Amino acid sequence: MPKPIFLIGYMGSGKTTLGKKLANKLDLPFIDTDEEIVKQIGMSITEYFGEHGEAAFRELEREQIRKFADNYAVISTGGGAPCFLTTWIGSKPMVMRCICK
Repeated sequence: MPKPIFLIGYMGSGKTTLGKKLANKLDLPFIDTDEEIVKQIGMSITEYFGEHGEAAFRELEREQIRKFADNYAVISTGGGAPCFLTTWIGSKPMVMRCICK
């Protein structure tokens, strides 16, 4: 069964830009976990951080990553996602690609 392609890297490193191009080239859907979180919470990530703190945000991020772990898609994660091991523990086995600027 094909696995999703998770793009990880620093904030502003081009994950979304490259992810859209890669998804188009591979004829796969593109998912940006930060965009999905913003849709879910109805405010910017900066606002959410200010009101609820980093721990609450990381939980949302973890939920999004696990939610899409079964999708055969190109998935751009938030810049901080790889820094938190609990984001990935319990996730299904997957192939990860890293983009470094």
